[in-house]
Amino acid sequence: VQLQASGGGLAQAGGSLRLSCTARGSIFSSNDMGWYRQTPGKERDLVAEVTGDGDTNYADSVKGRFAISRDNAKGAVHLQMSNLKPEDTAVYYCHARKRYIGRTVDYWGQGTQVTVSS
Repeated sequence: VQLQASGGGLAQAGGSLRLSCTARGSIFSSNDMGWYRQTPGKERDLVAEVTGDGDTNYADSVKGRFAISRDNAKGAVHLQMSNLKPEDTAVYYCHARKRYIGRTVDYWGQGTQVTVSS
């Protein structure tokens, strides 16, 4: 499975950006897909995800500002980021997870930089 991310870039505080990720390979609607982000010296943290059960989860810091959507027919996941803040500056990684009995397998995209200026 390969995850190809696009979007990101530079935005001013209060602005918007959209991230997209397309999976090549066997990613199905039953698999989790979402976005994580990471800043230097910090761990990679969940931003938003759509689980294989259809549930959506958001980090508290982005609730009400970010919206995740998924196109299962295309194996794609999108993250619409609005009302951006400087603290949203990070490298964003597309993520997919396959669940098997007794184990999970994680896949990561190449990362895309989001920079929000104040």
